[in-house]
Amino acid sequence: MNKDITLVILAAGMGSRFGGLKQVESMGPNGEFIIDYSVYDAIKAGFNKVVFLIKKEHLNIFKETIGHRIEKKINVEYCFQKNDNVPEEYEIPITRVKPLGTAHAILCCKSKVKEPFMIINADDFYGRDAFMKAADYLKNLNTEEKPYHYGMVCYLAKNTITENGSVKRGVVKVENKKLKKITESSVERINDKLMADPLSDEEMFEISEDASVSMNMLLFSPSIFKYIKEKFPEFLEKNKEDLETAEYLIPDVLFDSIKEDYASVDIINTTATWYGVTYREDEDAVKEALKKMIKKGEYKNHLWEVKK
Repeated sequence: MNKDITLVILAAGMGSRFGGLKQVESMGPNGEFIIDYSVYDAIKAGFNKVVFLIKKEHLNIFKETIGHRIEKKINVEYCFQKNDNVPEEYEIPITRVKPLGTAHAILCCKSKVKEPFMIINADDFYGRDAFMKAADYLKNLNTEEKPYHYGMVCYLAKNTITENGSVKRGVVKVENKKLKKITESSVERINDKLMADPLSDEEMFEISEDASVSMNMLLFSPSIFKYIKEKFPEFLEKNKEDLETAEYLIPDVLFDSIKEDYASVDIINTTATWYGVTYREDEDAVKEALKKMIKKGEYKNHLWEVKK
């Protein structure tokens, strides 16, 4: 089925744990970033537009690097996440540097996205299988049926762990192939067990190696923009005393949409393995994994160049 589908890459984060702007750290053998591999896989899967959600001050570095490499391969757009685009009755402290969260990030892309779309993090390697399954879902998505149908690509927990510390994952409870509950947690292997420490006040709990976890690979129709916008003032009011640090997060919005019967969220399972640079020590492992995939023929040594 020939259908327009868009990849939205959330790249406005500060990358504090990595110690720099990790979205533009070379990982491939010829200067490729992790984002390059995501866009490459997206094109292979049938996505025909990519939207980078970035900080405005990073526009030139994105255009000169990843944008320059891919602009002849796929339609490229840029959006900016700014802390000043909030309802006029609210004011974000001028001292706040960190973006307002992933739900706010998606809202910032509203003017550029009119078709079914998927969001991913800029600094995560998701794997070809995940993109193929996501594209198939979006191409067959009924954008008019209510409650609206959205999707969440879920990974096996064991395929998303780093040896260098904890990682933030959404531990997913599935019922009839749909999202029932998601518990945002720090997940880490401790004494040969996978332990999830919820970011809320819940107690730490053990999860199985094959537990379903979310990597923020989420699939939407444009109807999500209306819901995020309507819920935004509610978030601001609830957190008006904490607007220095509070984040408007898409997992929270997604769960609210389910509870209010605005949407249902289909679970799309993948066997792909995640790679990412959560910590500086992860860098060598990611580079080695890419080398192995190139050797197997999954990616070209020069990802974008056509060798003569």
